[in-house]
Amino acid sequence: MKVPPSSGGVAFTESADGDVRHDMGSRRRVSASLGIPEEWAVLRQVHGAVVRRVTQAGDTGDGDAIWTSVPGLPVAVFTADCFGVVLTADDAVGVAHAGWRGAAAGVIAALREDMAQHGSSPGKAYVGAGIRPCCFEVGEDVAARFEGHRSKTTWGTTSVDLPAVVSEELIDLDTWYEGGCTVHEPGWFSHRGARATERMAAIGWL
Repeated sequence: MKVPPSSGGVAFTESADGDVRHDMGSRRRVSASLGIPEEWAVLRQVHGAVVRRVTQAGDTGDGDAIWTSVPGLPVAVFTADCFGVVLTADDAVGVAHAGWRGAAAGVIAALREDMAQHGSSPGKAYVGAGIRPCCFEVGEDVAARFEGHRSKTTWGTTSVDLPAVVSEELIDLDTWYEGGCTVHEPGWFSHRGARATERMAAIGWL
């Protein structure tokens, strides 16, 4: 598990922490290690830009970003190549699930805007591991949606630099990056690389 330095309530799980989406035993162990409640507020992730503001734990409906101003309430998204992005304000914390579809839909901007509209503009951001351009082969239809962020895989095919897309949404924030590639580096679950059904979590709490 990665806990960014001086982050307070932010953590990113790794494959060694188990399948925290489906295995409640793994989720309990992670919660105990972090000193947070076992019950998290989570979403039915749909690769879009719907934002949920929540006040209690449990399944909060369809969406790809979730935030709270309730102290002690963990909010989380689950990943296995997409990027988990945690945004923190003095009195709120939010988490976005940012794959290419969510990034194209503006999920990070939507989360920032929703938090700001309620008086909780984020000042810091934390970005977990995800698929990097070295391994993110895409078709022209996807690449065309990210002009300026085209790249190449290590085997020479068309790619998108998704970390750069995410970074562009956070350029004015104090941002920490985990930096790992979930596909070719050990320690992560990867849907694209290994067809993993397990999921890691990006977690935030006050």
